[in-house]
Amino acid sequence: MNISDNNNLPGPDATPGPATVFKDPVMLLAFGFGSGLSPVAPGTVGSVAALLIYFLLLQGLSPLVYLGVVLLATVVGVYLCGAASKKMGVHDHGGIVWDEFAGLWLALYAAPAGIWWPLLGFALFRFFDVLKPFPISWLDKNLDGGLGIMVDDIVAGSLAFVCLQLLHLWLL
Repeated sequence: MNISDNNNLPGPDATPGPATVFKDPVMLLAFGFGSGLSPVAPGTVGSVAALLIYFLLLQGLSPLVYLGVVLLATVVGVYLCGAASKKMGVHDHGGIVWDEFAGLWLALYAAPAGIWWPLLGFALFRFFDVLKPFPISWLDKNLDGGLGIMVDDIVAGSLAFVCLQLLHLWLL
């Protein structure tokens, strides 16, 4: 299914409608269960959806199981993001937010208990994801396909994870 099937103009600014996203499992997941359909800041809205899933389902998992979820989300995400991008004919469309899910979940690995640490992890992840300091910017520009879509968010999540853990150690 091409984006033009939804009567939208094909191109980097065109976004498939809800009917297209919700009837295709690949698009549904790549668009973060619909959160990527937001007309404003879909990456941030996708990250909020990922944070809600973290609070509802992931926060209490053992560290090993949680890391397994992050690894699975990353590996599956390479496929999902690549397939959605190909269906739309656009590399790294803003509505594809599964990469934000995996990146944020990595940032929150072993986050200290409470509500404030995950919220700080969210802010750190968004900081690195939006500003894209080196090497994130280089990876974002030089890798294609699903891996290219995923890797900059995984690196942003890794940097946010390190900062969150170091801040926690410093405040102990």
